[in-house]
Amino acid sequence: MTDVPGGFPEASGAADGVGPATEVLRLLAERDQSLAVAESLTGGLVAAELTAVPGASRSFRGSVTAYATELKHRVLGVDAGLLEAEGAVNAQVAAEMAAGVRSVMGASWGIATTGVAGPDPQDGQPVGTVFVAVAGPEVRKTVRLRLNGSRAEIRRESARTVLELLSSQLRENARGQDTEQNGGG
Repeated sequence: MTDVPGGFPEASGAADGVGPATEVLRLLAERDQSLAVAESLTGGLVAAELTAVPGASRSFRGSVTAYATELKHRVLGVDAGLLEAEGAVNAQVAAEMAAGVRSVMGASWGIATTGVAGPDPQDGQPVGTVFVAVAGPEVRKTVRLRLNGSRAEIRRESARTVLELLSSQLRENARGQDTEQNGGG
């Protein structure tokens, strides 16, 4: 897990005017891969960003907004003991949500958000504590964010950051494949 105090810098595609959702969908389409999303605190914002991009249906399979803790277990397969012991705002919960939605939806990649947007702390975690995760072919990565701002700002930044994390993993995954194909190690 990586700890990021304020999220990622501007979207990787920001220099050429491409937002993170567009970049993710372009990278997925190039690889003929698909994506599923599991959201808690973002409540559908990630899916909305993705479906706002024309042609999203080529790669975007769907999403689960598992706002209630028991749905994280029942629908996404997050370990019930983990949820009971640690609560829903936890790195392992985010990782299991991403892996679970990937499995449930038959997608190449799964991403997830869970955290505290406010106004009150939750599961012993202060407002602004967010975990985002990516699960994909031979990839599982979780990042902890410590965000400031209003509830809306925390939710928007969480959605943007999980898309940036996936974009980064897709680019890294492609570089690894290129190295293998070129005989590198």
